[in-house]
Amino acid sequence: MTIFAQRLDLGGAGPRVAVKDTIDIAGIPTRAGSRALADAPPASTHAEVVERVLAAGCRIVGKTNLHELAFGVTGLNDWTGTAPNPLFPGRVPGGSSSGSAAVVAAGEADFALGTDTGGSIRIPAACCGVFGMKPTFGRVSRAGVAPAQTTLDCVGPFAATMPWLVRAMAVIDPRFAPVSLPAPRIGLVTVEARPEIAAAVERAVAAAGLAAHSTTLPGLSAAFEAGLTVINAETFAAFGHLLARSPGEPEMIGPDVAGRLRAGAGTSLTALAAAEAVRATFRSEVDARLDEADVLVLPTLPDLPPTLAEARGDRSAVFLTTLVRPFNLSGHPALSLPLPLGPGRVAALQVIGRRGGDETVLAVGERIAECLCPPARDLCL
Repeated sequence: MTIFAQRLDLGGAGPRVAVKDTIDIAGIPTRAGSRALADAPPASTHAEVVERVLAAGCRIVGKTNLHELAFGVTGLNDWTGTAPNPLFPGRVPGGSSSGSAAVVAAGEADFALGTDTGGSIRIPAACCGVFGMKPTFGRVSRAGVAPAQTTLDCVGPFAATMPWLVRAMAVIDPRFAPVSLPAPRIGLVTVEARPEIAAAVERAVAAAGLAAHSTTLPGLSAAFEAGLTVINAETFAAFGHLLARSPGEPEMIGPDVAGRLRAGAGTSLTALAAAEAVRATFRSEVDARLDEADVLVLPTLPDLPPTLAEARGDRSAVFLTTLVRPFNLSGHPALSLPLPLGPGRVAALQVIGRRGGDETVLAVGERIAECLCPPARDLCL
């Protein structure tokens, strides 16, 4: 089990930063956790977010491990090894940005960069008991990030505390300017989730003294399904060629990811058109709810993260994405912050904001995090 795909020592003497191995660092191959890319040439230039990190005087300490081709939610990887879950040993680290969550949970980086196409920042943040932010789609540059073409994927940060997460966003997003909200309005979204998790979310909002009203997102389930359709088609378009092999040659991609890629190959234009119609409807639905509230709040995961053994039995673990994937489809910014349930148990709360309202999302997250006492990591041990 390993957090790092490769340790590095690059840049200044500032904050320690780790970078997911789908993000280019000049002179280093980008292998995306896949044996199929073992012979990839070194990247010729830095990704734009890496340039920003280095320009801020940060020190890059390594490239982090991930679910192969960033196409999975458990973080299990039989080629590079699975990143350990530092605070919750025995449970999955989550995926796909498993190493980026684990590295800040382990205290080996001040913040880390990951990518989120269907929950791939928020899920590992929830599993590892740290903070993770999926910015508004298109707000943070994806130049130099795989896959090159996407309508879902976002680059975003992980950190062990909200102040570090806010600092990280200021580094990677030149437009970011923190705001203060004295009395934010909260829409508590009613969803299907483990009762103790739903209760923990409500307690956290109440403890922060935030005015909240109940609301619903009837299109959530359809948006989840449509998001699956789009991610399958777009990931096959990006990586499907890696399935090709000569007769007798071994499979170069793990069976779980290979199976999902092959399924994506069969996505019809009709199915994609239907998914795009759902995208438009759900985006409008979320926008309408955000006309009545500054942010929406709901659990990040509907249940506790599975154990490694459970994940081995269900490699897809797609249920983990039911409450996160819809907001990749809609493009809204989304933050996950940890909610302790007791020793060895953690839930996570998700904050959704208006498109472009990333500062508001983080301001509400800071307000809630300040009222969580003791912090999540103190209840994990």
